Amino acid sequence: MLKYRSYTADNLHTLPQYGEIPEEQIHIVKTVATVYPFRVNSYVTENLIDWSNIPEDPIFRLSFPQEEMLNPEDFQRMSGLVSTDAPQDIIRQAAREIQLLQNPNPAGQMELNTPLLDNEVLHGIQHKYRESVLFFPSEAQVCHAYCTYCFRWPQFSGLESLKFANNDITLLLDYLKEHPEVKDIIFTGGDPMVMSTALIKKYIQPLLDIPTVKTIRIGTKALSWWPYRFTAEHDSDEILSFFEQIVSSGKHLAIMAHISHPREIETSQAVDAINRIRSTGAVIRSQSPIVRHVNDDADIWEAMWQKQLQLGIIPYYMFLERDTGPKQYFEIPLSEAVEIFNTAYQRMSGLGRTVRGPSMSCAPGKIIVQDITEIHGEKVFVLKFTQSRNPEWTNKIFFAEYDDDASWIDDLSPALGHEEFFFENEMERLYTCS
Repeated sequence: MLKYRSYTADNLHTLPQYGEIPEEQIHIVKTVATVYPFRVNSYVTENLIDWSNIPEDPIFRLSFPQEEMLNPEDFQRMSGLVSTDAPQDIIRQAAREIQLLQNPNPAGQMELNTPLLDNEVLHGIQHKYRESVLFFPSEAQVCHAYCTYCFRWPQFSGLESLKFANNDITLLLDYLKEHPEVKDIIFTGGDPMVMSTALIKKYIQPLLDIPTVKTIRIGTKALSWWPYRFTAEHDSDEILSFFEQIVSSGKHLAIMAHISHPREIETSQAVDAINRIRSTGAVIRSQSPIVRHVNDDADIWEAMWQKQLQLGIIPYYMFLERDTGPKQYFEIPLSEAVEIFNTAYQRMSGLGRTVRGPSMSCAPGKIIVQDITEIHGEKVFVLKFTQSRNPEWTNKIFFAEYDDDASWIDDLSPALGHEEFFFENEMERLYTCS
């Protein structure tokens, strides 16, 4: 019988591999987990983590909090509270003070992306790009395990006022009737694949009768964190049958798999899940940020993309770590990201060159760092919008002054004598009106 065991900071002592984690590391996990949520499950601990290589193992760093995720002062503060068994309300208050300074909702998600219907705010829905809408099912506000780098950490942290969640699909349907330009619906969270098939049907089935909706996406880490969702759970066959129904209805179904390291898709369980999903006619696309300590190496990305191609997964995006939460621990400079991307990309056949990146998902849109070059004697970053808040910006190229230390758009200055980037005035107006 399939057994699902989930471990948090509260029951970490029940983890079978608990004795293999140094005592100091256990204290680190419990301390950092007061600020950033920690959850891991038995599949990850039994199949993906190399317990002989703790704490350096990349999957361990991907799933277990690390000390450097907090700045030294915050770590010492929380460590002291944990060590002295301070009351939980005192710990929560201290954690909140830290969390609210970590840019919990970056890129204008709350201010600019939340749409209105009849002058009512549609919480749990985001409409940033003209053709695409995100929906956050209330029942999907958890994951099978939490990635330490996750930019949506506020969803799991009890920050209710900053959380995106909605359980009323009729609101989305009414909004789509008013916005026929929307062709693409993305279900996200959390992870929609923590829901039962019945709940997934509740949200997706009504969309099959809307002719303006052409594509449906499901963002999930389940292929890596719990592939049994597609192979061995009580309703695995039912969810695959529903995938077939979606495809048969004429909609394109894309499973947006978050794969950060090749080891995640090397297990027999993951391969079985991938094969079963693809047999329904659904397409699997892979995306992940490039993050320090986990996959900041061209060999890792090449191996990951090659394995994805072998399994029939389409490499889609290499993202840059968003400017929120523990960014300082995971981020890498733009210059390093470009070198890693280009090195891995050059080793791929044409089939693997579907991937785009390194990409910053920032307030104006998805901005790719295409290259580093020299123009009129000035060293510059070549940047391009691959998706944009204003559709007219899409595919536009612009330039920024080269900066060794820059890791995000906010670190960059316009190049070639320009005083501001071409989109800045419009962005300022949007923020003023929001």
